[in-house]
Amino acid sequence: MSFTVPEPCVSRLNRCELAVPGSSPHMFEKAAKSDADAIFLDLEDAVAPNDKAQARKNIIEALHDVDWGDKVMSVRINGLDTHYMYRDVVDVVEKGGERLDLIMIPKVGTASDVYAVDMLVTQIEAATGRKKKIGFEHIIETALGMQNIHEIAAASKRNESLHFGVADYAASTKARTTSIGGPNPLYGVLTDPAEDGSRDFHWGDMWHYAIARMVVAARANGLRPIDGPFGDFSDPDGYIAHGNRAAILGCEGKWAIHPKQIPLANDIFTPAEAEVAKARRILEAMEKAQAEGAGAVALDGRLIDIASIKQAEALVNQADIIAARG
Repeated sequence: MSFTVPEPCVSRLNRCELAVPGSSPHMFEKAAKSDADAIFLDLEDAVAPNDKAQARKNIIEALHDVDWGDKVMSVRINGLDTHYMYRDVVDVVEKGGERLDLIMIPKVGTASDVYAVDMLVTQIEAATGRKKKIGFEHIIETALGMQNIHEIAAASKRNESLHFGVADYAASTKARTTSIGGPNPLYGVLTDPAEDGSRDFHWGDMWHYAIARMVVAARANGLRPIDGPFGDFSDPDGYIAHGNRAAILGCEGKWAIHPKQIPLANDIFTPAEAEVAKARRILEAMEKAQAEGAGAVALDGRLIDIASIKQAEALVNQADIIAARG
């Protein structure tokens, strides 16, 4: 283990993060009563330019008046390349009250982008006497952001999570796709010919590299990696497949752009009972070995190493948090 140990960010349950347009206040109550762990009220892509000022007012009012329960509350501001961003930050942080937990920063390209928002939020918190420190969520959705992802992940003590914004990332890299997430039938490999001359075509995951790199940057800096949107909300099987792929790579959760996707995300990122039971047995075996003064831990005829124990601890801790939330 390196002498440098990543400092973990604030622990939050983040299996499903529901996107809710700030220009649609009629959706707020329903979102608040949903089973999503986190909600981001959107001021950016889901809001038309002429509606942004009113959307900002809607969100500020909702942060005070709507009962959001124990949900993690975030607001996605507009990009730093727009004239809406500064007013988003100033008004929401000054007037939004203590219920706001996070600010989601879109299209982060450099560590300086993070620094700029951090400076503004820090000054507002000091000036208003805010008690709760606001955290940051960053959407990596441009080639520039992916190039600088490691610097972005380490740019602020407020950082909590990195999210993969697949649609804008595809546009930024000029990828040949128009869907929001999902596979492309042309992205694959052709096997060598079999004896009868037949060949098989295996589809590939064109987003594997981006998500894997995001997970590494997040974990190396103690942050939560979160998979972004899957546009076809009429395709639950596709959502589940891509969510499982993200979970296996190390993501803690995924966006929901429609209420239909909330239970899917919660199920994907909730550890299976069998996995949790096995993890508890590993920890019990460790405790027993320590009590007996044994130098090694074994379970079911297999040696358990330190990495297995840490994985088991993380799994059990997550399961306990989910159980406590009910």
